[in-house]
This record gives sequence, structure tokens and C-alpha cells, in this order.
Amino acid sequence: MPEVTSPLTQPPTLQAPPAAASQEPEPSRSAGPGPEGEAAHPLDNPARSSLTGPHAHFAERSGRILRYQPDVTPWLALPDHPDAQDWADVASLAGPGASVTLTAFREPPPADWEIVFHAEGVQMVDRAVDAAPDPEAVLLGPADVPEMLDLVERTRPGPFLPRTVELGTYLGIRRDGVLAAMAGERLHPAGWTEISAVCTDESVRGQGLASRLIRAVAHGIRERGETPFLHAAASNTGAIRLYESLGFTLRRRTAFLSAIVPADAVTRTRARTPDQGTGSLEQVGR
Repeated sequence: MPEVTSPLTQPPTLQAPPAAASQEPEPSRSAGPGPEGEAAHPLDNPARSSLTGPHAHFAERSGRILRYQPDVTPWLALPDHPDAQDWADVASLAGPGASVTLTAFREPPPADWEIVFHAEGVQMVDRAVDAAPDPEAVLLGPADVPEMLDLVERTRPGPFLPRTVELGTYLGIRRDGVLAAMAGERLHPAGWTEISAVCTDESVRGQGLASRLIRAVAHGIRERGETPFLHAAASNTGAIRLYESLGFTLRRRTAFLSAIVPADAVTRTRARTPDQGTGSLEQVGR
């Protein structure tokens, strides 16, 4: 996989994020990423920070495992150091044979879980984006989802599902009445908002529409007193150069992973740990 070139080799030191909103208490097993008592940065595990914070109303839980409702987005959030019980709870939440999708996660799943996708990535944050509204950008909502799904199918920017539009503000630009470009908001750790679903139809590429929409979405995020961030595949050097030119800088390298739940994962774990069970499935904040 191609290596991302300088200046991404020297991640910046970030200022402290805005104060986090109160988060839902979790079961007693530690979910921290480092030495006991060390606070995690909300972007270190952004899906989990979102689902225990501003996006709690989209969350489903089994034990310490959280995921977005399946028609919203496929991301699932583990503790930073999952144990065997956590993987059993993933299995009970997702179901045998299901594909689970993880971001900002580097620990391997259990040996019998088939990895079907793995990619190195980068996480970038707004340090000097010239954010501004765009006069041609229109607000997209549920009525626009068929057009949005069609654009995503043509451009493949990443996961976008029928209810993804509910995660935040989505803006689009039309040409001859057809949605030609869009960008919007996805993960939402307290104090931060991810810019995602940046895509432009091939017929209008090279006109700067993606840059304009990123600036416009970033403007809305900043207006709320939050900081924009985004993810990209490390191999997508063209997108990374664009984001750098707009004023985003590397915060950290990360990874994306999808794996298949073994058909007997739940029953095997229940037989091995009958007293623990696999956690109860519930919707959080619903």
C-alpha cells in the first residue's frame, strides 16, 4: 500500500478539545486505552465517543459493545482493549455470519473471525480551513436520499445507507437538476464532527465542487463551536493532498477493518462462560 508522503509523517500536537458532554456509564470492565486513570482523546475511538455522546440516540448495545442502528451506518464500537467477553457480545449483537465494521481499531479479532477488509488510513483535523458557506449548496434531507444513494453508487465514497442523512447536515450541488456533488457529517464525538460522504460525479470533476462543499460543511460545524475532522485511506494520496491544501493536518494514522462473525461464535462462548452470558441487547437513548 502506498505510503503517505510528508508532511503527514509528522503529526501535529493538537490543542485540547472542547469539554465533552456527559456520557452514559458503561459496565465496570475498563475501556480505557492506556494506563489506569489516563483519559482518552475523543478522536482515538471516534465511533465509541459518538455513541456514548451526541449520537447516543442512534446506539444499540450488547455488554460494552455499541453500534449504530444498522440502517444508519455500519460502524461498530469496541472498547480500546476488548476481551473475550466483548467479542462474544459483538457476536450476539451482530449475529452469526454478519460483517462487522470497525474504525480506529488495530487489535486483531479472534483467530476464527474472517477478515474481509483491512485498510490503513489517516485521521486529519481542521487547523486552518478557510471555511465559508457556499451560495450554490443546498441542504439535503430524507426526500433527497434516493438521489444521494444514486450518487454514492456511482462514486463510492464509503458507506452511506438510507438513514445516514440523519447523522448531521448534508449539502449538495446540482447540475441541470441532478445531484452532482455532496458532502456531510457523520461521526460526532463531543466537540468534534467528522466530514464524510465527499463525492463528485465524474461529469463535473475538476470544477472544485468537493472543496467548496467541504468548506461549507466545515463552516456549519465551526458555527456550532465544534472542530471538523475527517478520515481518508492512506493510499488515497490525491484526497489527502486536497485535504492538506484546504487546511487539514494529520492527527494520527488509523485503520479500518471488517470481519465476519463465525456461525457458532455465540453458542461456543456461552458454553465456555455460562455464568457471564453475552450481554443484553438494548437500544440506548431511543
